[in-house]
This record gives sequence, C-alpha cells and structure tokens, in this order.
Amino acid sequence: MKKQFVIIGCGRFGSSVAKTLYSMGHEVLVIDRNEEIIQAVAEQVTHAVQADATDENSIKSLGIRNFDVAVVTIGSNIQSSILVTLMIKELGVEYVVAKAQNELHAKVLYKIGADRVVFPEREMGVRVAHNLVSSNIMDYIELAPDYSIVEIATLHEWIGKSLRELDMRSRYGINVMAIKRGPNIDISPMATDSIEEGDVLVVIGHNDDIQKIERR
Repeated sequence: MKKQFVIIGCGRFGSSVAKTLYSMGHEVLVIDRNEEIIQAVAEQVTHAVQADATDENSIKSLGIRNFDVAVVTIGSNIQSSILVTLMIKELGVEYVVAKAQNELHAKVLYKIGADRVVFPEREMGVRVAHNLVSSNIMDYIELAPDYSIVEIATLHEWIGKSLRELDMRSRYGINVMAIKRGPNIDISPMATDSIEEGDVLVVIGHNDDIQKIERR
C-alpha cells in the first residue's frame, strides 16, 4: 500500500530514510533549510523543498496535515526538534517519528506526542524506513545494496505448515535461516519443522523478494 511520508531535516540519517522509502514506491516529501542538501536529494525523492520547518506558516502551506507519516530528523538543535515535532502533531499528522540525541531528549519527544523515537546510532535509516512501511517486518539488516536479512512475523497462511510445504525459496525467493519461538531460536531449521502462531522467521533474500512479503 502506497503511503505519503514527509522527512523534516535531511542529514545523513534523514536522507537514508527518504531515499529508501522512495525506492520502495512511496511518495516522499523532504524539507530542509539547506539549499545544497535539497538539490542533492531532489532527484531521489518525490518532492524536495527548501524551507524552515520551525516556521508554522511554511509547514502549513506544504499541506503537512495530509501526510500519513512524518519523520523529524533534526538532531543538532534539540529545541527545533521539539518545536517541529509538537507543531506537526498538532497539525494532525497521524504518526510522527522523531530522532533523539539522548534519553532526556527522547523523554520530552514522547511527552509532546511523538509516536516513536529513534536513535540513529542504534538504528540505520534503511531499517527504520522498512519498519515504517510494513507491520510484518520486525527487524531489518542490509547486507549489501540488493540483499538483506529480515525478521518476519509469521503470516496467517503459514501457520501449521512445514518449511518444505511452504517452499519459501521457490515461492518467495527467500531462505529461512532461523525460527524464533518465544525466548528460543532454532538455527538452521529442518525442512520438516512446522511454523506455529507467534513464530518469527529470520530470512535472507533479495530486497525485491522481501518487499513482496512486506506488501502482504
């Protein structure tokens, strides 16, 4: 399902999120006050606008309230980060993700309405982008530009079937590396192993194939 994302602040982390979401087929608006940054990212997103995100009139004129998700990646200026997060939440954006510098910053962001707070040092922008798009994908590690390892929550139609029956490689183009069941993890599961409700599959595959599962 195609969504509309607005990325406010386009440093290394913000541009990573923006480019990944756009490559996955979503509409992405990027806002940054730096003209050079906007020019650099313009061809890799849907729209790129030079604007001061702390200016409420500028934000309103861009129709921010119509976006599904806003990602506030202003990091160096904590005051601006808090102000923008509060502003876009009050404008009615349903889901707001904000980047934090430290635990105190994170606590304030949650207090003013951020739905999720991320620490770039702990979470790659690419991983955050995939998490935003799909409820099936629980974790995401990019191995190379084309291949990734992901944790996938068990789909309803997989329950009760063995790995041999599911035949993930021919059906989805992915390989199951492990099955996580509660606190236990089964490395290199057998073809006869069955999938149970609540299982998490650790799989490796081409990004195009993984995206097919994300859309389910």
